[in-house]
Amino acid sequence: MIDEKYLMEGLKNGNKLIFEEVYRDYYVPLCYYCLRYVETLEDSEEIVQDLFVKIWEKRDSMEINTSLKAYLYRSVQNYALNFLSKKKTQERYMMIQSRQLNDDFGIEKNELVEEELRVLLKHAILQLPEKRRRIFELSRFEGMKYSRIAEKLSISVKTVESQMTKALKYLRVVLKDYTPIIAFILLIRSIL
Repeated sequence: MIDEKYLMEGLKNGNKLIFEEVYRDYYVPLCYYCLRYVETLEDSEEIVQDLFVKIWEKRDSMEINTSLKAYLYRSVQNYALNFLSKKKTQERYMMIQSRQLNDDFGIEKNELVEEELRVLLKHAILQLPEKRRRIFELSRFEGMKYSRIAEKLSISVKTVESQMTKALKYLRVVLKDYTPIIAFILLIRSIL
């Protein structure tokens, strides 16, 4: 395996062969890592490609204080969060425009509100610490019981319970302004 210091120096000095090697070695794993944050492989690939373009453009001033691998993964995470933030802003603008049209035409708004809540929830979940987020996702999205999560992650059930309590408390605080809307949507669904 080639020394990371050698790779970082090569990148900084504009060595195209080293850049291509780093790109080949990390492109696919970074795309799959990015999928933890974004919904489509297309978005993931675009984010990773943007990162490599930026690395090449800024290679002279690039500062890497960790390992190359850690730098790349952290950069992808930051790019993905920025992507989500921009997307959220665009979606909010589109929702405002759509709401205006809905007001003009008297169209039902529940779907727009649900979509906004979904985006807010996804963003809030991404802010959880890595271990806590993984436990939350396994419980809520994959339907795993606490004992199964504890077994899968090689931790105690108490740790799973504690992390879930903290995750839910955090989400309640972050989404507190939306509690009445969530309750209303759940009520309407139960009636229909």
